[in-house]
Amino acid sequence: MGDMTNSDFYSKNQRNESSHGGEFGCTMEELRSLMELRGTEAVVKIKETYGDTEAICRRLKTSPVEGLPGTAPDLEKRKQIFGQNFIPPKKPKTFLQLVWEALQDVTLIILEIAAIISLGLSFYHPPGESNEGCATAQGGAEDEGEAEAGWIEGAAILLSVICVVLVTAFNDWSKEKQFRGLQSRIEQEQKFTVVRAGQVVQIPVAEIVVGDIAQIKYGDLLPADGLFIQGNDLKIDESSLTGESDQVRKSVDKDPMLLSGTHVMEGSGRMVVTAVGVNSQTGIIFTLLGAGGEEEEKKDKKAKQQDGAAAMEMQPLKSAEGGDADDKKKANMHKKEKSVLQGKLTKLAVQIGKAGLVMSAITVIILVLYFTVDTFVVNKKPWLTECTPVYVQYFVKFFIIGVTVLVVAVPEGLPLAVTISLAYSVKKMMKDNNLVRHLDACETMGNATAICSDKTGTLTTNRMTVVQAYVGDVHYKEIPDPSSINAKTMELLVNAIAINSAYTTKILPPEKEGALPRQVGNKTECGLLGFVLDLKQDYEPVRSQMPEEKLYKVYTFNSVRKSMSTVIKMPDESFRMYSKGASEIVLKKCCKILSGAGEPRVFRPRDRDEMVKKVIEPMACDGLRTICVAYRDFPSSPEPDWDNENDILSELTCICVVGIEDPVRPEVPEAIRKCQRAGITVRMVTGDNINTARAIAIKCGIIHPGEDFLCLEGKEFNRRIRNEKGEIEQERIDKIWPKLRVLARSSPTDKHTLVKGIIDSTHTEQRQVVAVTGDGTNDGPALKKADVGFAMGIAGTDVAKEASDIILTDDNFSSIVKAVMWGRNVYDSISKFLQFQLTVNVVAVIVAFTGACITQDSPLKAVQMLWVNLIMDTFASLALATEPPTETLLLRKPYGRNKPLISRTMMKNILGHAVYQLTLIFTLLFVGEKMFQIDSGRNAPLHSPPSEHYTIIFNTFVMMQLFNEINARKIHGERNVFDGIFRNPIFCTIVLGTFAIQIVIVQFGGKPFSCSPLQLDQWMWCIFIGLGELVWGQVIATIPTSRLKFLKEAGRLTQKEEIPEEELNEDVEEIDHAERELRRGQILWFRGLNRIQTQIEVVNTFKSGASFQGALRRQSSVTSQSQDVASLSSPSRVSLSNALSSPTSLPPAAAGHPRREGVP
Repeated sequence: MGDMTNSDFYSKNQRNESSHGGEFGCTMEELRSLMELRGTEAVVKIKETYGDTEAICRRLKTSPVEGLPGTAPDLEKRKQIFGQNFIPPKKPKTFLQLVWEALQDVTLIILEIAAIISLGLSFYHPPGESNEGCATAQGGAEDEGEAEAGWIEGAAILLSVICVVLVTAFNDWSKEKQFRGLQSRIEQEQKFTVVRAGQVVQIPVAEIVVGDIAQIKYGDLLPADGLFIQGNDLKIDESSLTGESDQVRKSVDKDPMLLSGTHVMEGSGRMVVTAVGVNSQTGIIFTLLGAGGEEEEKKDKKAKQQDGAAAMEMQPLKSAEGGDADDKKKANMHKKEKSVLQGKLTKLAVQIGKAGLVMSAITVIILVLYFTVDTFVVNKKPWLTECTPVYVQYFVKFFIIGVTVLVVAVPEGLPLAVTISLAYSVKKMMKDNNLVRHLDACETMGNATAICSDKTGTLTTNRMTVVQAYVGDVHYKEIPDPSSINAKTMELLVNAIAINSAYTTKILPPEKEGALPRQVGNKTECGLLGFVLDLKQDYEPVRSQMPEEKLYKVYTFNSVRKSMSTVIKMPDESFRMYSKGASEIVLKKCCKILSGAGEPRVFRPRDRDEMVKKVIEPMACDGLRTICVAYRDFPSSPEPDWDNENDILSELTCICVVGIEDPVRPEVPEAIRKCQRAGITVRMVTGDNINTARAIAIKCGIIHPGEDFLCLEGKEFNRRIRNEKGEIEQERIDKIWPKLRVLARSSPTDKHTLVKGIIDSTHTEQRQVVAVTGDGTNDGPALKKADVGFAMGIAGTDVAKEASDIILTDDNFSSIVKAVMWGRNVYDSISKFLQFQLTVNVVAVIVAFTGACITQDSPLKAVQMLWVNLIMDTFASLALATEPPTETLLLRKPYGRNKPLISRTMMKNILGHAVYQLTLIFTLLFVGEKMFQIDSGRNAPLHSPPSEHYTIIFNTFVMMQLFNEINARKIHGERNVFDGIFRNPIFCTIVLGTFAIQIVIVQFGGKPFSCSPLQLDQWMWCIFIGLGELVWGQVIATIPTSRLKFLKEAGRLTQKEEIPEEELNEDVEEIDHAERELRRGQILWFRGLNRIQTQIEVVNTFKSGASFQGALRRQSSVTSQSQDVASLSSPSRVSLSNALSSPTSLPPAAAGHPRREGVP
């Protein structure tokens, strides 16, 4: 399209306009194809077809200054023509798909097969049935009617399988739904600043339309594609689209293309939105991925039929990945290792499963052997052909008993309990201002041993106010009287503050009477503007006189400069630059200072040292942040070289130094005390001056005077942890971190180094689990590296939220303590469930096994077992996993990674209760008929009616489980098991509900449940034996655990399993391994996409036979990328990180933007 003449374009455009009813001067397709160009190509294209960005704004009927009028009809029209800023999510799995997935469970499949065989055989009446010669190994005649009822057992098993499947599917479905709700909530909360009708407003990202003028600033994640109109020093990290880590500088005349999904790393500016939703670059990629799974499947089928060329094309991608691209994608989703709990649970479940399998196999073998030996050897019966079906039925019955043992042994309720517990916690944590993005983060938080927290906004209120100032040689301890300040100084001061701050920062009148004025934008700048207002001056007129468009040059604030400067052109053509920043940094660059008369006088290094001692340190010791405001004048000719920053930012004249107070949040000291009591070390990592940091740390209670601790500055920290060559050494970090409490003047890299150092440390016997809070874009790496990353919901940038696991919706440190409480609660809930579950498992397996071996028939029937399984799995997981947390959880130390899931106390409880239950059940089994004066249920023939005897055993068994569920509420050996039971209505409901259903099953269950109705006195006995559980629980609690050395714990993670192999032999390099994997995944990922795009384009081109050039252009870039992939897949890790950090090490063709190389 670039080579079309203008007239061509206009004639084509006319046609489009007519089709759009003459709405806008450009169509969606044109804008979309424009956004695919990069750099100079794009600039040329804009010049040729539109003239300039202003012209595009005119065509889109928008004003670069005023924005859209924002009327409803206009916005609607734009949505209809250009689409909405919304990428439709992948279709959720339907309920039926989830049911199908639940059916894939191995144990269930075995059961289904057994049930179907059993059903089939019950309907098959062989001719030899009347033949007396067939072995009815156990005596007793059968009623005709009961033989008919043989199908019931099979049907009942099938029914219970259906129950289990539906419950599982429903749980998955609700989990998915909750997760979607969470996603949409996160999306709704994401707002973006746009200009409408001249007003700056914040609207939800989904409301942005083509033609909107969006204000972008440091830390934003761009929500749509657009063209850069005006701004300062804008640098974008486009690695999420291109995989290149270099920041791209944007300017109107060189590269105005801003793409959705990229991060603003520096600067600010305005853009006109040109493509939204599915038409934006990210949207196009999402569409290519096929938002729905069906397209992917279709694609797979197509891909198989595609010609060899395309197949060859995809090859390097796979070899470079060392495996399938898909696996990599999934592996990339979770950046962290398996959470502690998952690791322990998986291990435990596998162990239990193996044991169950062995038990069930032995049961089946014993039953079969006993039957064959008894029938054919002892009774010397011949094998008659007509009797075969009867024998098969016996074998099927044995098989079913075996499977039943297995079903009971395998705790398939475990994953369910974990899911329910986490989902419940996540839902409740929303109320405690924790928005959990990754489920397992919630549980990891319970194991946290260290929290590295930001100061500003997390520990403090983030409402900055200037409380002290040093102006005109006087140090004012409160806001000075405006009349005491020289008029010249005052004017400079007001201008310096008003102009040299982001124009998006304002102070608005309070929403309610008597409330504080609202601070919008950067809080430090708000504090300074507030100072201007306190001096009875106004910053608005200054700003309207010097609007943002007229600013000559802006050096925006970043973590390297630690200052911000703005250059303006004076009426006499000369230049003036205003600067502000951290006082010790800006003062070093000052050579003059304004005196009381408002005249500059010389400011020598020794004056500076004196000022630091007399003014800055006392301010900092009061916990104030010190900011220095300065200026410098430049002549009009020769014009200074603005790119030479070091020369520009020197020889300044200091106007004033202010002390800004950011008061500690009132609830923080208490929260920190709770953390310390719970065995969690809180460290403060801040960019502030060390004295300020120390003062705040004392106020918060992070450090207590007289303790042995370290407060370091970033420089000193780096000096201590690096060797002569400047490399970081782990043993050096190990010397520092245990005592380090405050790290001041720290850069983002320092924060990352510290977190990584603590996590990798082997200094303590437990591996440290570190939580980090962050709000800035530069906190991203540290948030990613930490075990749990907390981002600030209000002050946090999109990049920080993206990298985090939990978002604090109120930016408050005390919410972190709530997260710890919930995390520990999840862990405890799972342990409670396990204690209950394993008692049932042990008892049921032993009963089924020994019963089968001694009486050839399990006292607990398959269907009964499934019901027990349902109680103990699904219901108990619901009941025990939803216990609300209590403050007592914060009184103990964290469990750590190698503490076993099942402690000695729990093991004692499990075995103790198992002994009680087994004793009673076996007593009932062998002498029960005498105690209750009823018929013995032992040795009943194949289809005999259910006996009261076995029903009593079943009922007692269930009653004991019910009362033991109450015992299971406590796992640390507490006496009062009823403590707080009414705070958990779910628990009470489930226990009572189970009891009610049990009555129904026993009294009316009949044949399917193998139950016969019981009398009242028999019921009383069953309940009485059940109640015995509570008494027995008290007896067990009296036995000291310390005496029982022989008890083994189970489900611990050893050090070895915890660290994946590659981490052990990883060379320690600057780029973190996980980060690199992510990036490498991204690069390969986008190359894959590019390939798909190329193939689609080639196919389309062949279809249309039209301009072959576009496809060729893509093709060339793809070939260059396959070389590029080859360079990536080399075995050494180091080359990979080099290939990422410096584009020069890539093959020349690939060093540019993947789509930039063109064929002329």
